[in-house]
Amino acid sequence: MKYLKNTLALLLLAMGLFSCQQKALEKIHLLGEAQGTYYSIVYYDSEGRDFKTEIDNLLDAFDQSVSVYQPNSLVSKVNRNDETVVLDDWFIENFKLSQKISAATNGSFDITIAPIANIWGFGTYEKPSSIDPHIIDSLQQYVDYRRVRLENSRIIKQDLAIQLNYNAIAQGFSVDVLSEFLKEKGVKSFLVDVGGEIYAYGKKPDNKSWKIGIEIPEENDDNRTYNQIVNVYNEAVATSGNYRKFYLIDGVKYAHSLNPKTGYPVKHSLLSTTVIAETTAEADAYATAFMVMGVEKTLAFAQNHPEIKVYLMYDDNGLIKTVMSDNFAAYLEE
Repeated sequence: MKYLKNTLALLLLAMGLFSCQQKALEKIHLLGEAQGTYYSIVYYDSEGRDFKTEIDNLLDAFDQSVSVYQPNSLVSKVNRNDETVVLDDWFIENFKLSQKISAATNGSFDITIAPIANIWGFGTYEKPSSIDPHIIDSLQQYVDYRRVRLENSRIIKQDLAIQLNYNAIAQGFSVDVLSEFLKEKGVKSFLVDVGGEIYAYGKKPDNKSWKIGIEIPEENDDNRTYNQIVNVYNEAVATSGNYRKFYLIDGVKYAHSLNPKTGYPVKHSLLSTTVIAETTAEADAYATAFMVMGVEKTLAFAQNHPEIKVYLMYDDNGLIKTVMSDNFAAYLEE
């Protein structure tokens, strides 16, 4: 009798474990606004949990660290030279990674671009009606990542006029923040998209990778078509381009990609750069840097940094052409 009871208990336990293992994964899709753009998060969860409140709170807290659009954020206080500011981990990690990428790209990525970005209307100022070259020249002296450093959890500037702008990396970093949150919650399959900066984790329940489209550069938001589809998991994808973000000033079209070394928007054939990297912050920042570097320098960089995969679209006498690093082809939809 004791043997039968033990056998029955084991059988019930096995059935319970099997039932847990077979519990269906529920697809959850969260939508919201963050950093002046949208967020879209898709994940599969056997408990059907809704994390929207926690995610919104995380994004709000993140903005209070690195958003120049928040007047009392840590970066805004640093820009005002507030000596009482206490930096948090998000600010410090963004700064360290930014400096690393600035050095790797020889200054094509530079968070001290803030004064110039403001003048062009790509920061906290309104779009200008005209551009004064003398003002650009006078501000250029404050743009140099080598003139600012982190020391004992404080930002040390060689000149108090130096200001920081995390816009070209913070959006990607916020995706990583949300991704870590979902991992900590035990979610095994998700895709986080904040304004087109994307991280895909795990595979979908059908064991397929996540599919992400690379848009054909078109100025019209209503005319979105895709040049390629990439398959990714456990990696990030970010795209930067000049085809939608630009201004017309005095009849001249200016792209939003600013060259930190000149203080002016870039002028070359590169229309769009898509980067696949380990983290979304890296993909975001490198995509920005590559828009400054152009086609040839970007391909040379990717060849020497196999952890970075790039797909470029450029203008060739009015025709859109593409080129990619050797390691990007494996991600393309067949």
